[in-house]
Amino acid sequence: MSDAAQKIMQRIGALAKVSDEPRKITRTFASPAMHRANGLAGKWMRAAGMKIRLDAMGNLIGRYPGQKTRAKILLLGSHLDTVRNAGKFDGPLGVLLAVACVEHLHRQKIRLPFAIEVIGFADEEGVRYQTACLGSRVLAGSFNEKDLDRKDADGISMRDAIKRSGGNPATLKAARLKPEELLGYVEAHIEQGPVLEEKNLAVGIVTAIAGQSRFKINFTGRAGHAGTTPMHGRRDALCAAAEFVLAVEKFARKTAGLVATVGGLHAEPGASNVIPGAVRLTLDVRHQKDSVRRAAGAALQKSARQIAAARKVKCSWQPVQQTDAVPCAPGLSTLLRRAVKKFQPRALALPSGAGHDAAIMAKITPAAMLFVRCRGGISHHPGESVKPGDMRVALDVMNHFIGQLAKTS
Repeated sequence: MSDAAQKIMQRIGALAKVSDEPRKITRTFASPAMHRANGLAGKWMRAAGMKIRLDAMGNLIGRYPGQKTRAKILLLGSHLDTVRNAGKFDGPLGVLLAVACVEHLHRQKIRLPFAIEVIGFADEEGVRYQTACLGSRVLAGSFNEKDLDRKDADGISMRDAIKRSGGNPATLKAARLKPEELLGYVEAHIEQGPVLEEKNLAVGIVTAIAGQSRFKINFTGRAGHAGTTPMHGRRDALCAAAEFVLAVEKFARKTAGLVATVGGLHAEPGASNVIPGAVRLTLDVRHQKDSVRRAAGAALQKSARQIAAARKVKCSWQPVQQTDAVPCAPGLSTLLRRAVKKFQPRALALPSGAGHDAAIMAKITPAAMLFVRCRGGISHHPGESVKPGDMRVALDVMNHFIGQLAKTS
């Protein structure tokens, strides 16, 4: 493995020690650990020849100037926040890989026709305030200022959290990047799935970031005594919910590329000797084509109502979130694909089922993504792992991509 790839691995390990919780990796938005993480990553950015700044939201941005003062800007990066008890590669890999690319240019005293800005987004996971991609939404100008009134589990508003961490809620609009100054955004990220490992490939090209539909569903039946209510007279809400859960699984398996998940389920009253009278559950539906996703949501809603009617229970269906799919930019993706083919036998194209900052940045500039193999497809878990050799391939690909982009700009 090259010294540069080894350095990325070491830095990811060092950043993993920065946490709000002992013996775990947890860095949430505007927390003390995020402040320390920005300090550490900022030190590495400076060593790579960049000037750094923190914007009003707490996004860490390192700038490597181009040949001309008014050169356009290529954005690279990912997020520095994590889920609770996280793995160490989700997010930081993309930031520190980008820092290494700039370090390569700086060491060789190369200036490009464009500037490079490496971004460590302040929030992508949405753990603290239950709304994701706060950092990229500010830079893309799509941040909803009503979210400033959201409160965390300790009752601290987002507005106050930003102030306490040194940001300025009053100037968030001014932090928006100007689309006319941007060349594009490229994010390297672990795949968070098993496809690259199954194909024995180090990296892959993302075609699109899947759209998401989220729903809250209630089945309401009638509670009753578990010992005295005959089976034929029951209106068991949990049985209706269970039938629906299996219907979701069956439907998704029949539809290519579709994933559907019942991730939360709560039965009431929750006693062993009482028939469940009410069940609340959540449904998450994703596909890279919005038409397929929307059709799936409609079909599953119909299925839920049919199950409810057959079991003589009521069903309510509430959409919670609808996020459109985001196709990756063809021009940047083509250059990435050519770079990948130089360092591995084939360039596999695959969609991302997870959301990323790239989906937000695509609203203001062309965006592309490079996936890096992760062992077992494990992510959002301490077992998250990337092979050192795959890191070297990813670094080679990104360095070559930047060089080829410079020739075409």
